[in-house]
Amino acid sequence: MKKGIHPKYDKCIITCACGNVIETRSTKPEIRVEICSKCHPFFTGKQKLVDSAGRVEKFQKKFGQDYLDKKSKG
Repeated sequence: MKKGIHPKYDKCIITCACGNVIETRSTKPEIRVEICSKCHPFFTGKQKLVDSAGRVEKFQKKFGQDYLDKKSKG
């Protein structure tokens, strides 16, 4: 392995928008994320609407809130 060509690999703090803090190692000292394994719907089993450029409002305008209520009940 050549010396001086590899990046420095140190302790890194990953902070999620939900407040979860994960300590790992990376080339960056700090990373901020929007969704982590504690708040991601795949891991929690709960539905969480993540709005991307007004898509949620567009869907609600087209189908209405009643559609989402019926879908969540069964």
